[in-house]
Amino acid sequence: MSNEKDFLGKGLRFPVSINLNGGVSSSQLEENVRQSLFVILGTAPGERVTRPNFGCRIHDLMFAPNNPMTAARARVYCEEAIYKYEPRVQKVSCEAQQNPDEPNRLDIRVEYVIAGKNDKRNLVFPFYLRTEEDEIASLVAEAEAEARGTSAR
Repeated sequence: MSNEKDFLGKGLRFPVSINLNGGVSSSQLEENVRQSLFVILGTAPGERVTRPNFGCRIHDLMFAPNNPMTAARARVYCEEAIYKYEPRVQKVSCEAQQNPDEPNRLDIRVEYVIAGKNDKRNLVFPFYLRTEEDEIASLVAEAEAEARGTSAR
């Protein structure tokens, strides 16, 4: 059991929060691994100054259409990032599909096994794509700002 605790570890809870004693909350063991997966998937490469390559390339798809090709790329990007940055998991399988209730959302279901164990775990990572309406509104705002001689950015 001690080796398992050492292997799975303990770290800051994600999202960061304050515990009842006024300190920073932490997570450990399987929950720490789960939260680590959310951090990996939620971080775009280049976002961290000290680790510029860390993260998941899924953020490159933010302006892509919500179609099967985008879902396939999202699946590959997620699996790639998890295998690269989370050595405590194995047998990772990701599936991405359009959310029927939100047309600009991909639901990415991640199934994984913690190394040295045989129980399958899963999580769903919601990834939001930019809709055409968002893009049009952005272009209109940019054009209006340019006409006024200011920048929308």
